[in-house]
Amino acid sequence: MPFEIDVVVTAYGRYDLTASCLAHLKQQTVEHKLTVVVNGSVNGEAASIRRDFPAASVIELESNRGFAEATNIGVAAGDGDVVVLLNNDVDCDPTFLEELVRPLEEDRSAGSTAALLLQPGRMRVDSIGLAADPTLACFPRHQGLARSSALNCALVLAGPAGAGAAYRRSAWEEVGGLEENLVAYMEDFELALRLRGAGWSAAVAPDAMAVHLGSATFLHRSEFQIRSGGFGRGYLLRRYGVLQSRSAPRAALTEALVVVTDAVISRDTAALAGRLAGWHAARGLPRRKRPPAAAIDEQIGFLESLRLRRAAYRRS
Repeated sequence: MPFEIDVVVTAYGRYDLTASCLAHLKQQTVEHKLTVVVNGSVNGEAASIRRDFPAASVIELESNRGFAEATNIGVAAGDGDVVVLLNNDVDCDPTFLEELVRPLEEDRSAGSTAALLLQPGRMRVDSIGLAADPTLACFPRHQGLARSSALNCALVLAGPAGAGAAYRRSAWEEVGGLEENLVAYMEDFELALRLRGAGWSAAVAPDAMAVHLGSATFLHRSEFQIRSGGFGRGYLLRRYGVLQSRSAPRAALTEALVVVTDAVISRDTAALAGRLAGWHAARGLPRRKRPPAAAIDEQIGFLESLRLRRAAYRRS
């Protein structure tokens, strides 16, 4: 019996992007239930969705509750076997859902599936899931590589990128969904770490393709994005005890270099302020289990991690 699929799209502004995302979902080859969480309505966004996409279930929040909390609310409204998260700046191919869910149907040990997200133009990869280096730093897997060659590269997967991801509902509920302390950014990676730590494997669906505009809601390299990304990094460093592990010297040096470089490039201290705020937010919380070795890409050395961070800064 085919899995029942719940698709959750969380939106805040940019109705043009949301409308395009939902129009592509209407073309899917498999049935699904669509829930759109309007995370603080902007310019009548919820009313526009109800008018233009009457099949969608719309949850309208009075204020912006943060991506993680709003998405958890959307997921809790459904009961399908599989939860698919989709950013509102993602346009999926017609077979996207069919291909994305397939690995979960074929492998009962898989708790999540990563899609192949492409950059505009479809020639280069935005991500094939997320990679974790030994310091638990997160990188979009194969970002910037040519689409034609990316799938021939070695793939060590921590989990899917939340912009286009499928989760087995039983796995999602077992670990508690997205971490609501992470308002925006890093919440998908942190969920991936918990799922792997709980014993679930992560699969990849290279034929589940979609175009991801990227950072369209918050603007690429905005102060909010830099601070939020820094918050997530500081939170993970403390929650997973990275600075008490054997990776501590490398992590400390890397973070120092990143903070200084970002201060020079951006001419502000958002990266540092975000990390300090995230570190403080994790104070007193129980340490979380480090994911298994199979989820860590040991080939991402110190210099390679710096290169990957630099490439992410250039993504526009």
